[in-house]
Amino acid sequence: MISLYIHIPFCVRKCSYCDFLSGFDYKYTQDYTAALIREISAFKTEEKVGTIFIGGGTPSSVDVKYIDNILNAAVKNFSLEKDCEISMESNPGTLTDMSLAAYRAMGINRLSMGVQSFDDGILKILGRIHDARTARESILLAKKYFDNINLDLMFALPSQTERDWQKTLECTAGFEPTHISAYSLIIEEGTPFYDRYSPADDDTDRNMYHYAQKYLADKGYKQYEISNFARDGFACRHNLVYWQGGDYKGFGLGAASLVNAHRTKNTQDMRAYLDGVTVEEDILLDEDDMMKEFVILGLRCTDGIDSRDFYARFKRDIYDVFGNAFDRHKDLLEIRDTNIRFSERGLDLSNILFVDIL
Repeated sequence: MISLYIHIPFCVRKCSYCDFLSGFDYKYTQDYTAALIREISAFKTEEKVGTIFIGGGTPSSVDVKYIDNILNAAVKNFSLEKDCEISMESNPGTLTDMSLAAYRAMGINRLSMGVQSFDDGILKILGRIHDARTARESILLAKKYFDNINLDLMFALPSQTERDWQKTLECTAGFEPTHISAYSLIIEEGTPFYDRYSPADDDTDRNMYHYAQKYLADKGYKQYEISNFARDGFACRHNLVYWQGGDYKGFGLGAASLVNAHRTKNTQDMRAYLDGVTVEEDILLDEDDMMKEFVILGLRCTDGIDSRDFYARFKRDIYDVFGNAFDRHKDLLEIRDTNIRFSERGLDLSNILFVDIL
């Protein structure tokens, strides 16, 4: 099985904290769609497609016809599993009754919405185009057409108190989405936030994270990855492909792929991409790289990794390869029979082990 990622780099307005490859002029939309379809049509695989993720940018901010054309190209070029998960990112303020009906009709069956907060003051600081009322209206509208909805949230934000975060979680859970992603703000160099704000202190950040873990668990959401929570049966299958070391092919500006141990990355130059230049980097991962990725990505999931799976893939004993690192950080891990996973404290300090492994 293989998964597909399709990048739509257009946004109504680039948010102040965002360092994603996004924010390009909409004048390129038609030509970009044509280039995407060319790239999709040129890729051949015998594998069935288990998931498709249309991300960005803000895919819901471009005309519906372009999303339809792109998805049609994928459907025509590949063999999709009957239960293929087809996700699309969206933002409040870019969704209408008509566009949501069209997304559902074209086969999209999972909608991810970047809400971030239900506090108008915080949304303004973030540079979002929506306010809390618009977010509420968009969620209710989306629920008319989708029964699998993810809401993206952010915490440890400038001026955000712990009570502000609690109220956002309460409001989010009240809509009963099937999936919730909760990310701590990382202030990236080169963004407007970098010179304007300092990161929240560690205690505030961790208090907010721990509150989300407990609150969402009480509301019936299982934490299945460091930043992701889902109702039973609604974990994002596309993201699990990344974390479980599966193959995925990325299409579009800056898109990354991992197919048959080849890691490729597309150009980030819009003009070059429109002219037919796609891959700017192609690296064949060696066994050492693949083993490290198996452990690091797998441990992001709360179920952890199984030493038998490691042996089946690499014909090596995981403890022969990483036993010393595990011993150095045994206070962060829970090891039971063949299962290795982070403890509750380990989820907080996961990067310490990851750096050691790398």
